[in-house]
Amino acid sequence: MTEPMRWAILGTGKIANRFAYALNNIPERAELLAVGSRSQESGGDFAHKHSIPRVHVGYENVAADPEVDIVYIGTPGVFHLRDIKMCLEAGKHVLCEKVITMNAAQTEEAIRLAREKNLFLMEAMWTRFFPIHIRVRELLAEGAIGEVLGLDARFIATVPYDLDNRFFDVSLGAGVLLDLGSYGIAWAYSVLGEPEAVTGLTHFGESGADYQSGIVFMTASGQIATIHNCQVGYDSKEAVVFGTQGKIDLHAPWYKPTAMTVHIAGKEPELVEMPLGSFNGYEYEAIEVMECIQAGKTESDVIPLDESLAIVKTLDDLREQWGITYPSER
Repeated sequence: MTEPMRWAILGTGKIANRFAYALNNIPERAELLAVGSRSQESGGDFAHKHSIPRVHVGYENVAADPEVDIVYIGTPGVFHLRDIKMCLEAGKHVLCEKVITMNAAQTEEAIRLAREKNLFLMEAMWTRFFPIHIRVRELLAEGAIGEVLGLDARFIATVPYDLDNRFFDVSLGAGVLLDLGSYGIAWAYSVLGEPEAVTGLTHFGESGADYQSGIVFMTASGQIATIHNCQVGYDSKEAVVFGTQGKIDLHAPWYKPTAMTVHIAGKEPELVEMPLGSFNGYEYEAIEVMECIQAGKTESDVIPLDESLAIVKTLDDLREQWGITYPSER
């Protein structure tokens, strides 16, 4: 049996906490060795909560730790390119929280460096690795619902309304497109492939960030995805992929589902349940990273780097249509 791979986490926020719990759920595969924080206090609290032996004040000290194999980057998106480059330059494999960077030019720079260094890099689009989503892809490949015509996805939620937090602070890349909309666009890529055209409408709130958007995505063969995102609305997180002979309803929340209902013409609907057990879902992407590295791969076949780049280009296209530019890009 291979030795557990040694991880470090950059950042101590909400998602970093969830990822730390996940790594500690798979101790036979992963060892959570270190955390990097901007302060000793927050790093120490995080380390105590998750039984992490090493606290590094300053992210560069994490990258310099010779015993760390993989770094999970959980910092705000405006810092992703900086942190990816720092870790790759130090010889570390990287799993970076979505979206991988703020724009396509940055993503191209990150990919170029990873390939130059022959190191693993993956965007942490955890949805791809849930058992339900794997089964959806299998059913579609089998032709279970006939010819796939399109999908609908809603990611409508209420986030804590504080104009200084990351959901509303445009200096940190805030807005519903990158934070929630990226899930639906990435899923549309997974199910339908790359779009020939993408368009939509957005509404800006008082912070200057985009609070709500509706996106229409069409492939060259005419498949259509409609994606509705909102960060100030009552929860609605259902999704459906439909075809000529049936449909698959993903139960809420569709981006981290444990159940779906498969409808096929002439048959009774089938409820498919895939509970996570003790997992919170982040385990699956961590396992993918380690299996790829142990197999000598520098990227995942499930979400390859060129696809992450294509998704960011689609986000850039929508931002150009809507006039969204972040202060960090000026």
